[in-house]
Amino acid sequence: MGPDRFSQLLALHHADTPLIVPNPWNAGSARLLQWLGFTALATTSSGFASSLGRLDGAVSREETLEECGRIVEAVDIPVTADLVNGFADDPAGVAAAVGDAIGVGLAGCSIEDFTGSEQSPIYDLELAVERVAAAAQAAHAGERRLVLTARAENYLHGATDLNDTIARLQAFQEAGADVVYAPGLTTAADISAVVSAVDVPVNVLLLAAGPSVAELGDLGVRRISVGGSLAYAALGALVDAASDLRAGAPDFWDLAKRGRDSARASFQP
Repeated sequence: MGPDRFSQLLALHHADTPLIVPNPWNAGSARLLQWLGFTALATTSSGFASSLGRLDGAVSREETLEECGRIVEAVDIPVTADLVNGFADDPAGVAAAVGDAIGVGLAGCSIEDFTGSEQSPIYDLELAVERVAAAAQAAHAGERRLVLTARAENYLHGATDLNDTIARLQAFQEAGADVVYAPGLTTAADISAVVSAVDVPVNVLLLAAGPSVAELGDLGVRRISVGGSLAYAALGALVDAASDLRAGAPDFWDLAKRGRDSARASFQP
């Protein structure tokens, strides 16, 4: 868990091919993903919340960072954390959350401009930029540093305004973000416009309605993630298997054996 994980993670954003970061929701899923050959991981707030029987946004800073610490300890590759809005509205609170992220050994974190309220979902630009600037100062000031990803959440909350999204990402870059991210973009034209508008790596959320991994690479995207989709896929498999069991016709033995064998292989010390 050395301080060079920041450098490792940052370098992966500038490799010849896009960095694909799957999103584990606990230490066990992280170990499996490392075993499968991924070179970095990104936690998922929605996936972690689902593991606690809660909806996204119903998990505390303390719970999140405790789980992040377990994930970091479970793997030998860089981990960046989904810290939602920094668990605070004010820049000082965001900076404190980033400091705590450094303390549990993370290599990176993301801060979003979603307020947590659907009635007024997006922070005003001036405050949003101040929050990113505070996060960047905390992420970059010490001996141990974090790769800071700044997220513009417009498209996830009904504000499909590309110009405003780009303006936010440009301002976040100027405020010190190492990576920018606008989850919810689905067209090649919009993604290309974002990539062309900034000078830092762009993360894109892989979506069924959007470009493929290969197409995103051709557009210049440097990091690709899937959010809570892997966690939800696991829950979907559980629902299907348990429904078959309840119906008296279980048909999940091959899937269970594959999962058991993978766990045994990946959980080795």
